[in-house]
Amino acid sequence: MSQLYPIPSCKKFNGYKPCYPDHNCWEKGCKDELAIGVKILIINLDAMGDVLMTTAQLKSIKKKFPQSTITWVTLKPADQLLLHNPYVDAVYKYDFESISILQQIKFDYAYNIDKSQRSAALLNSVNAKHKLGFGLNADGKIIPVNEGAFYNYQLGMDNHLKFKVNQQTGQDYLSETLELEYERNEYVFEFTEEELEFQKQYKQEVGLRKSDPVIGFNTGCSNLFPNKKMTVEQHIALIREFLTYDKYKIVLLGGPEDTERNKMIAAPFGDKIISTPTTMGIRRGVCFENLADVIITGDSFGMHIAIALKKYVIAWFGLSCWTEIDLYDRGVKLFPADLFCSPCWKKSCPYNLECVQQIELKRIVTETVKYFEEHTKK
Repeated sequence: MSQLYPIPSCKKFNGYKPCYPDHNCWEKGCKDELAIGVKILIINLDAMGDVLMTTAQLKSIKKKFPQSTITWVTLKPADQLLLHNPYVDAVYKYDFESISILQQIKFDYAYNIDKSQRSAALLNSVNAKHKLGFGLNADGKIIPVNEGAFYNYQLGMDNHLKFKVNQQTGQDYLSETLELEYERNEYVFEFTEEELEFQKQYKQEVGLRKSDPVIGFNTGCSNLFPNKKMTVEQHIALIREFLTYDKYKIVLLGGPEDTERNKMIAAPFGDKIISTPTTMGIRRGVCFENLADVIITGDSFGMHIAIALKKYVIAWFGLSCWTEIDLYDRGVKLFPADLFCSPCWKKSCPYNLECVQQIELKRIVTETVKYFEEHTKK
């Protein structure tokens, strides 16, 4: 049928309705042709922070394939992080409908970022000339499908390599996995005009002025690794110390899982601090984080948001690998250098959470004050 009726090879054409209401593609040809070019599928379902981190690879992909169409499949609500991304042409939410569509498209390249069975199975099932990252073998085991993915694969299989030897950032070995030139590109996240206006109005509502030095506390983390957060008492101690300076504005940040915790942290301070809403959705959460100049956080989704927003980040690490995170020269990483069990990536701790107890609260204060002093001088 397509031989009788030639289908335009254009990004805008969908076969359902005209790209422009007053234009007939069949009779007049494309009004504004955007060549499809190289068709690329990115499979990145796991962890919203990882999805944000992967956006840093988009510029390199476009450099390698200037004329290309990038399709991304991910889980809800991570799809919201990719809205308005100038490099991504289509975003699919991982479900039966999307999988059935993606399996009918002939891709040139399919990249699976995740070392998980469901993502690897999806890579196996799509039609792509070149597949990179991680697939499944006949026994259902996750395997690297290209040579570039082997070091990344080894990091998952060898704790000594991952915890003690590796010095590459996640961006570095992800570039290697996807056979791209490593260029240390930034994360990509775009606000809409409506979101920028929302932030402006919210600042007015809570009394934040442009000249105010604002400290954001990302107080929580996902429930998958609950030990990536400070205690309530540590947060209270830090906030109390910052308030003695009588000039900093304190903003509490978090998602739905942090609602009750943030109430406990905010309780001793009344209207002296701003506790932002935690249940307005992921994009509003990013809007609230954009209020702050400095973000104090554990290794969490909130940390990746701060990196994407180009904030100054003071991040502490305990169970996770600090070497893998790039703050792009905008921040400080605090980690227990001499603690034998850190990092460990364990969901529960047999050692009374020593890595959390050893967080250098005084240094967090010192580094924050230092940032604002230097920033003011500029």
